[in-house]
Amino acid sequence: MTTRTIPSSTELSALADAALARCGVDLDALGGGASIISPINGQALTTLTWDDASEVGAALDRAEDAFRVWRRVPAPERGALVKRFAALLGTHQKDLATLVSLEAGKITSEARGEVQEMIDICDFAVGLSRQLYGRTMPSERPGHRLMETWHPLGVVGVISAFNFPVAVWSWNTAIALVCGDTLVWKPSELTPLSALACQSILAQALAEHGAPESVSQVVIGGAEVGQALVDHPSVALLSATGSTPMGRRVGPRVAQRLGRSLLELGGNNAAIVAPSADLDLAVRGIVFAAAGTAGQRCTTLRRVIAHSSVIDDLTARLADAYGRLPIGDPLAQGTLVGPLIRQRAHDAMVTAIDQARAEGGELIVGGERLLQDAAPEAFYVRPAIVRLPAQTEVVLRETFAPLLWVLPYDHIDEAIALNNAVPQGLSSSIFTADQREAELFASSEGSDCGIVNVNIGTSGAEIGGAFGGEKDTGGGRESGSDAWKAYMRRATNTINFSGELPLAQGVDFSV
Repeated sequence: MTTRTIPSSTELSALADAALARCGVDLDALGGGASIISPINGQALTTLTWDDASEVGAALDRAEDAFRVWRRVPAPERGALVKRFAALLGTHQKDLATLVSLEAGKITSEARGEVQEMIDICDFAVGLSRQLYGRTMPSERPGHRLMETWHPLGVVGVISAFNFPVAVWSWNTAIALVCGDTLVWKPSELTPLSALACQSILAQALAEHGAPESVSQVVIGGAEVGQALVDHPSVALLSATGSTPMGRRVGPRVAQRLGRSLLELGGNNAAIVAPSADLDLAVRGIVFAAAGTAGQRCTTLRRVIAHSSVIDDLTARLADAYGRLPIGDPLAQGTLVGPLIRQRAHDAMVTAIDQARAEGGELIVGGERLLQDAAPEAFYVRPAIVRLPAQTEVVLRETFAPLLWVLPYDHIDEAIALNNAVPQGLSSSIFTADQREAELFASSEGSDCGIVNVNIGTSGAEIGGAFGGEKDTGGGRESGSDAWKAYMRRATNTINFSGELPLAQGVDFSV
């Protein structure tokens, strides 16, 4: 099923203007210059004046000044600010979701879910504001106390990607704020309007709490703006989300100035489907993980590694489900698959399918472009399934589109080896009713990914766990668990209350 009509530019622009205004953004201050294109129809929503690299330095100077004030605010008070921010996000959830749909092409339920994720991470951070625990360790010297304390780090630079235009920023922002840091955010140049709306909402919370307005700032621009943020010595932590090639450029530049980086990069995620798997459950999990967000999540399922005894049945079920996916206007009720972000994504998908065929693959379903008459400048595609006899060269590369490879295996050790035999290491899953297989997959001998799931897909991580991956995924961790430690500096303290000066390890340095 495919939506036959696509909203006009006038309709989409009106929706954007209304949502921005309700979020407190001054429309007259947006200015002209760069066109912000909606993937829904491939046409401009509005125009926006971009910052240049010089503005990054000025923003960081303001952020440093604000940090000297903000770090002195008690952490529970910082948490109260984040709590207020969460309440304001709830008030503006519909408007923010509309902007996410307009700029990123997400269906309404996924866009609202992304904003809900912002609210959830704020709730987590509020609790964290009273739990920034250090440790007390036994000292080997009498009359001494040995402990560690955690302190605000400084200015955090955030570079975010188009596919989660607000949620990933909030992962960094909510945690950094309660840790006592300040932030400068460069959103994707494809999705700046939702960033301006978020900043406006946070600015309201800052004003209500009497916090410096420069605790959080947004700089809008292209690669040169991001590069200025990467290279600036005032950025204590650079958190960047994007492709692996981007991370390979960013990481060394930050390291050269001995800064910290937190990199969330590419994924090439697999699901193993064992002989004992509940295939109804597996199909539901696979279809959402592979086709949701039009295949444009870092956690999108890109490989199904199915046992030879179930691969034919599973492939047939997946093909049937793919044939029934409602595709079209993401704002329309019932749509499950919206557009690709731009032509480059479509072209990469076509190229990958052609290469797979040359490597012995069979296109089972999908791959065709849709809605060209209704929206000639937009790129809607039917999610595709390609069956391959083995994990060929094309499979090793992440194609950021709804393209699913189906591969066979005969033994669980072979399946795990296939799961691990790609450069990326973000998310993975296994569908099985065999406890031994499930435990093996989650063990040190199993998946080498940062996220390892059993009987669910690879997408849909909760904020309570640390998010991130290994190998070419960058090794960073954001969101829950103890990811907060990346946003603080640790000090080891020795307190001598003995009146003597014994040295560690029994050293005698008497004069």
